Amino acid sequence: MKLRRLTGLAAGLLAAAAFAHAEEGMWLFTDPPRAQLQSAYGFDLTAAWLQHLMKASVRFNSGGSGSFVSGDGLVITNHHVGLDSLQKMSTAGQNYARDGFYAATGAQERKCLDLELNVLQSVEDVTARVNAGVAAKAPGDDDAQARRKVMAGIEKESRDRTGLRSDVVTLYQGGSYQLYRYKRYTDIRLVFAPEQQAAFYGGDPDNFEYPRYDLDICIFRVYENGQPLHPADYLKWSVAGARADELVFVSGHPGRTDRLLTVPELEFMRDVSFPLQLAQLKRLDVLLSAWSARSDENARRAKDDLFGIQNSRKLRDGALSALQDPGFMGTKDIAEDSFKQRLRDRPGGGRSVLAAFRQIAVAQRVFARSYLRYRYLEAGGGFFSDSFGIARELLRAGEERPKPNGERLREYGDARRESLELDLFSDRPIYPDLEILTLGDSLTDLTEKLGYDDPTVQAVLAGKSPRARAAELIRGTHVRDVAFRRKLYAGGSAAVAAAADPLIELARSIDDEARSLRKIAEAQDEVKQQAQAVIGRARFALEGTSNYPDATFTLRLAYGTVKAYEENGEEVAPLTNFAGLYERAASHHGREPFDLPPRWVARKAALDLQTPLNFVSTCDIIGGNSGSPTVNAAGEFVGIIFDGNIESLSADFGYQDAQSRAVSVHSAGILEALRQVYGANALADELVHGHRP
Repeated sequence: MKLRRLTGLAAGLLAAAAFAHAEEGMWLFTDPPRAQLQSAYGFDLTAAWLQHLMKASVRFNSGGSGSFVSGDGLVITNHHVGLDSLQKMSTAGQNYARDGFYAATGAQERKCLDLELNVLQSVEDVTARVNAGVAAKAPGDDDAQARRKVMAGIEKESRDRTGLRSDVVTLYQGGSYQLYRYKRYTDIRLVFAPEQQAAFYGGDPDNFEYPRYDLDICIFRVYENGQPLHPADYLKWSVAGARADELVFVSGHPGRTDRLLTVPELEFMRDVSFPLQLAQLKRLDVLLSAWSARSDENARRAKDDLFGIQNSRKLRDGALSALQDPGFMGTKDIAEDSFKQRLRDRPGGGRSVLAAFRQIAVAQRVFARSYLRYRYLEAGGGFFSDSFGIARELLRAGEERPKPNGERLREYGDARRESLELDLFSDRPIYPDLEILTLGDSLTDLTEKLGYDDPTVQAVLAGKSPRARAAELIRGTHVRDVAFRRKLYAGGSAAVAAAADPLIELARSIDDEARSLRKIAEAQDEVKQQAQAVIGRARFALEGTSNYPDATFTLRLAYGTVKAYEENGEEVAPLTNFAGLYERAASHHGREPFDLPPRWVARKAALDLQTPLNFVSTCDIIGGNSGSPTVNAAGEFVGIIFDGNIESLSADFGYQDAQSRAVSVHSAGILEALRQVYGANALADELVHGHRP
């Protein structure tokens, strides 16, 4: 059913490719859509309004977004963004992910193990500096190294001068380079989380569907120097929340889009990368679902991984469906051919730009030839386990850190050292039985994909079956010991080699080939970036500067309206309420996953059932926006993004406003649940008044 609906969607997705939809765009805060908002809504997007929203917006290192919502450091995000932290602090006897958590006092707040929050402070254009460091007409591999060196230098210089995390971000596929500076916070404490059954009500069947009835929230408090942070910028809470047909904004960190890619790049995703990734996700889904069904403790241990895998599987299914739709790809072909013809009609015929398109096609073919091995060896697809990731990090840290900063792999640069060490030395729980399961299965997958007689496969297996080899490696390694990790990290490559740890030695055995594959990928990326920069300049000349770049997990602004849509000939109302939640539970006779947590059953009479719970808007979002605040024209918090509907799953490649919707939890529904279901009146009062009572 869903795939049929997506096929229809894809055909219409870019039917109006000659013009942008009024509410399309994941806009840079440095280049916001002022003219569009003024023309469509009469809204004056001021610098002060933007600056306040920027400083109130938060990025989670676990892969989502959030926002400050009190002057005493409260940050709200989604339950599924906070799930990683909930999982790490849970035990067999205390399952916070399943049962929820509420700290009525500051003393009860639970410190997270390795959570890092980033708040954007400034953005600086460094395009000229980056491009000046790359020699003209140098081979792609030399270009990639030169560009990496100059970017690392800019990041280190900024970090040393400002004390802020500093990341050079590639925009417009290499047409622009921007230096993003962030304030880092690492003392983060859990304040509130509902039961996962309330946060993810309807489970996998309702995921990416609408109507929805989810309380997908998680609330933390940020501390600095042992005291609650008092941010100058936080979002005022709207008690009334979002209304139908109201203009709203989303400020968050969309992970990645591919709207500016060329047709050969999209064909590579359709024919090579997405099918392979999807097969791996489905394999892991079956593996972890079966293992979780064996016991409650298995289910608890695998919950975070399984949730992420199932969510990614649905996303990839939807995106691949769009790429396999002739209507969608045909429209992409037409749009690209039209652009090329416009270039030919200009003086000079656009020869350099047309050559850039050919360069991208050649680079994509080169990368495609090595992608399978790249996916399994360098990207880690053949070694799915936390333990292997730690082992490789220790190996490479020992080899990379002695090098000059600009010559290291980028993740080992000085500007990223603090974040790397926070993750590497985390005392998070790692379960050997789960590690053996996932590593054994991924080694089996590696053997199937590369071939049993492949020399690398034989070196990895060392004369054993994949499952026996995984058991040997996981039982024999010491990388789960934080003290061991600290010792090897401090001692460098000599200490790493002397440890003779079997899992580190496994990582070493494939590292030369993995690095070579990465080198190929980076060289072809460099070729494509330079070509895309040429195309981007031509596009700006033809279409003006009102375009937005593809998403890069950096802060973006989207806007739209709270709006109904039509599906199968019927109107889907934009807001749901608590009454609908209880009706949905009753219609399924309370069967899983439509059962309600016991306290929700007991507290039904206390609730105002007409209070809005979820709502949809036409805001342009994608993965990474989870936890993003939805604000009104006054900049007030009216909701929090947690999903998109099924029609939004092709947003990676394009936007359409007829049916695609972003789904939010309503601010009024959050207050009603906190007060009437959870008895968290002090927390609700802090949200409403902006400070602790």
